[in-house]
Amino acid sequence: MERTSNLQNRALDSNASGWINGLIGVVIFSGSLPATRVAVLEFDPVFLTVARATIAAILALCLLLAFKEKRPARHQLVPLAIVALGVVVGFPLLTALALQYVTSAHSIVFVGLLPLATAVFGVLRGGERPRPVFWIFSVLGSLLVVGFAVAQGLTASPQGDILMLLAILACGLGYAEGAKLSRTLGGWQVISWALVLALPVMAALTWWRLPVSFSGISTPAWFSLAYVSLFSMLIGFVFWYRGLAQGGIAAVGQLQLLQPFLDWPWRRPCCTSM
Repeated sequence: MERTSNLQNRALDSNASGWINGLIGVVIFSGSLPATRVAVLEFDPVFLTVARATIAAILALCLLLAFKEKRPARHQLVPLAIVALGVVVGFPLLTALALQYVTSAHSIVFVGLLPLATAVFGVLRGGERPRPVFWIFSVLGSLLVVGFAVAQGLTASPQGDILMLLAILACGLGYAEGAKLSRTLGGWQVISWALVLALPVMAALTWWRLPVSFSGISTPAWFSLAYVSLFSMLIGFVFWYRGLAQGGIAAVGQLQLLQPFLDWPWRRPCCTSM
């Protein structure tokens, strides 16, 4: 009985830690789309994507070397490649391209679908089996967030909408794959190794897409690049992957429903174009 009680307490502690870590990750991610919108107004979207990945990868490599982390096993390379394609390349590039056509306010419509996408990939890739009532509330939650965004009065762009939809699918896959891998590799190690795996290509593309001059880049754009490189691309994932691994991909993934509401304070009323 005592052993069973201890196991139950550990499970509860793990779930609680998962929700806390997941919430911290969502708070950090809430500034990603507004920051990307500011940066893409002055940086080329492709350069922004590869530059943020390169900066984050260099920092991640320093962490891995400092803590003398072991290299991933051969069977972990394919999952890491999926994580890299989903959240290092896919989501940042597709959202940067989409935000040329739509505002970050409009993109909230699609962020409301991200928890549902994460849950679906959690079933397909993570082997989770949520109860039917979970899917009911997950769909209702997504509809409420989408309704909240639409109620703000949004204009549509077919190009932007398609790109955002693809971004959400790529992100959901990257989240689920990374969370599954975090159970054996560790949360911060997953995003770090995924960034390092993509570093050679990202660094080469950064050099290739390097602007002729940075003289016309404003301070807000530089701060936005720094934010998406350090927080959106690295620090946020440290908490997010740990939270998903501890509390469950489908369950903790629903915290993303809070992101549109946390995103709103980032955009001042005077800056409706954001």
